[in-house]
Amino acid sequence: MNTISSLAIIEDGAVIGKNVDIAPHCFISGQTTIGEGTTIAHGTCIYGKTTIGKNNRIFSHAVLGSIPQDLKFNGEDVELVIGDNNTIREFTLFNPGTEGGGGITKVGNNNLFMGYVHLGHDVIIGDNCILANAATLAGHVQMGNNAVIGGMTPVHQFVKIGDFAMVGGASALSQDVPPYCMAEGNRATLKGLNLTGLRRHLERDDINALKSAYKELFEAGKPLQDVAKELYESTQSSNVKTLCKFIINTKRGIPFERKNI
Repeated sequence: MNTISSLAIIEDGAVIGKNVDIAPHCFISGQTTIGEGTTIAHGTCIYGKTTIGKNNRIFSHAVLGSIPQDLKFNGEDVELVIGDNNTIREFTLFNPGTEGGGGITKVGNNNLFMGYVHLGHDVIIGDNCILANAATLAGHVQMGNNAVIGGMTPVHQFVKIGDFAMVGGASALSQDVPPYCMAEGNRATLKGLNLTGLRRHLERDDINALKSAYKELFEAGKPLQDVAKELYESTQSSNVKTLCKFIINTKRGIPFERKNI
């Protein structure tokens, strides 16, 4: 059974699933769809064409789906899509997509967004990610699965963050962080593998293969793209192939301290 406060404003056309709780002083637009089991705390505002999946916990004063912070936006038909089982804490701001970026901001499943997190327009987030307090993602940022961004960290537009990567708190990230790696600093640079995260998910042999690949890629003083292509062709490790493919396809470059050859 739904528990919807009489003090909430829900526009005609909104689709509300079963067992949804909506607290006082919330605003829900007529284009919103909310999946079953989701709870929405007081003062939350959900605007525009926003789709929210099942069993999400949305805390007070979150703002979801308000128009993009992009001067080129001119009222186009854009949307925000949020998956299942996400925790969205207080004063978070998620913007929808823009016409130039595909028209959609998309969030996967089982993510934790701590207070004051901002997802800019056309951001894509995978599953099982953690964004700590006041992490801010500019437009078109892509984040893989099982990745972590520390608090007070801004991420430049069009940056990509790979699976199992971690960006330290109070960093400033302007280039791509490959899968399995850790970056920190202002400007953030690679500091090694995200070993703590990897040990939770990968076998020792897989981690050892990544250690060897990391040394060859970033510590041997050889041209990065050449090494990535050679490793991609020669390795039997699917994880190393994923790492190399990310490097080969980077557009913004990889932030690491280059050794003298």
